Order: sequence, then C-alpha cells, then structure tokens
Amino acid sequence: MLTRKGKKRAAAAAGLLAIATVLGACGNNNNNAGESPSPSASAPASAAASPSASESAPAADRTLTDALGNKVTIPANPQRIIASYLEDNLVALGVTPAAQWSVPNGIQDYLQSSLKDVPKISYDLPFEEVASFSPDLIIMDSASLVEGDKYAQYSKIAPTYVVGAEENNDWRQELLKVGEVLGKSSEAQQALDGYDAKAKDAKEKIQASIGTQSAAAIWLVAKNFYMVSDDLSAGAVLYGDLGMNVPNLVKEISAEGTGNWRAVSLEKLATLDADHLFLINSDGAASEELKSAVWQNIPAVKNGHVYEFGPETSWLYTGTIANSQIIDNVLKSVVK
Repeated sequence: MLTRKGKKRAAAAAGLLAIATVLGACGNNNNNAGESPSPSASAPASAAASPSASESAPAADRTLTDALGNKVTIPANPQRIIASYLEDNLVALGVTPAAQWSVPNGIQDYLQSSLKDVPKISYDLPFEEVASFSPDLIIMDSASLVEGDKYAQYSKIAPTYVVGAEENNDWRQELLKVGEVLGKSSEAQQALDGYDAKAKDAKEKIQASIGTQSAAAIWLVAKNFYMVSDDLSAGAVLYGDLGMNVPNLVKEISAEGTGNWRAVSLEKLATLDADHLFLINSDGAASEELKSAVWQNIPAVKNGHVYEFGPETSWLYTGTIANSQIIDNVLKSVVK
C-alpha cells in the first residue's frame, strides 16, 4: 500500500500525510493497503459509549502474554475499551469501544452505522486523551505505538495489550486474537465462519455471471494512482475470496515490493489487462486524470466496466466488516 491502515490528514499536508499513514496502516494488515489515506468525517469528543456485554465473557480476570512479552491482566468484563484501528474487529464481536480512531479530518466511515455515537480519539493516542476516557483496557494494533517508554505510560492508565505483527498482517488472525483478549473466541470464530460462507456464495454467483474474468482495484488520490496488491487488502478479497483472475499488471506491481497499495503510473495503467476495474476515487469527479486519453483508452474503461467508489467506503480497509462490504460492492457491480 502506501502503507498500513487508513489515516488521513487535513488540507494539502493532510493529504500527503494521509497517504503515508493509510498506506502505513494498510501495509501492516492483511487489512492493509499499500499505503493509503483515510476517509473524512466528524464525531463528538466527549462522552464515551460502553461496550456491549457478551454472554461468553469470562467470569474472572485473566493474565495473557502479548506480542512484546508483557504479562497483561485482562479485566473479566472490560466496559471501556480503547482499541484504535481495531474497531472493525470490535464491531464484528458486538463490542462498542469507548472511543474510535480518527485523524484530523477523518474516521472510518464504513463503520459508522455501529459507531456513529462513539467519540473520536486521535490515531496517535496522546496519553492525556487516552486517560480522559478512563479506559479499563487498551489494545494496541502495533508495537510501533508503544515504542520507547510509551508502553509503561499507557500501562499506568489501564492494562495494555499489544497485538503482534503476525496477527496484524492477517485480518483473520487479528480478529481471533482480539476475540481471545476479550474472552470472545467463539464469537470471533462465528464471525469468520459467517464471512467465509458469504464469500463462498458470492464466488459462486460471480462465476455463474461472468465466469473467470479478471479484475483490478485502483485508488486515485492526490492525482496519483495506486494498485491493490494481489494478496492484501481488497486484493485478498477479489482474488483469494472471490476467485477473480489476477491481471498481469497486478502481478507485476505486486512483485515489486510489499504493501497493500502500490504506486502505478497512468502510462503503466494503459497496459492494464483487466476485464473489470474497481476505482476508489478520492479526488472526485473533476479529476483531470480520469479525463485523459490514456485513462479513457484502458480496455475496462472503454468497455464500461469501471465501478467507482468513494474513500468513505470500505475499499481502503480490511477486516470482517470491511471485506464483507467489499463483497457486497463487487456483487452489485458485476452480477447482473
């Protein structure tokens, strides 16, 4: 990607920083985009919501060892959880966090049907801001968030568990790990089973409708194009879960490095041999790049097989909820 999960900024500097952050956000998770910016929105910064309780919640405190080797005492039934950029997992498990991830001009819009009343917290989790929500459990999605003495500082606020890179790079494993931490392993497995059943059904419908045709996902942001990798983020959904064929250009770009979304020139896109093209357009309808002769001559564009989505959709993210919404988008686009 441009890096890992989606994180955006305001104004021009915000756009560049967003690309770096989202890409960064994307890069770490199979939920990651090569490096992609995040969406925009607003939310209250005060009162926090409490998570929904689970019948399978553990009856006593447990001690777990996190990815950094820290022995963490997990409360029996945490009520005020801060798990920034892990909200997709929380929603899939029926848990409402005390606050949700945000950047100056963005939040994870695709989750707002579940998180619309949840206040925001800055993506870099300032100590005072975290403490203001009085969390009883903090879950970090990356060791980079607790470098230096940060872990000790967060641990003074609440028990702090760090998810490892292995889980962070595989959305399925990440969901299972979060489920384990919250005492909701059965709910996590149930969510995965439901997703896999949905993907299998969608794959059958797609193949019945268009056979084994190919597809690619392209992201346009700040006048630059990025192509999803063949085994990460939306690419893992298109090719792994839904069985669509991988175009040669996608294979080529994916082999050039790691990351969910990889930079690709407009000239290179002219060689894109995809039957279907999913365009995530962060620049809007006025984009000059989409009016160029090169773009207009891409086979999928000429054949009217371009399906456009905004940055507020789940295409730049990954997880049970995000990927499920991507499947819905693909079905609506190609199954007639």
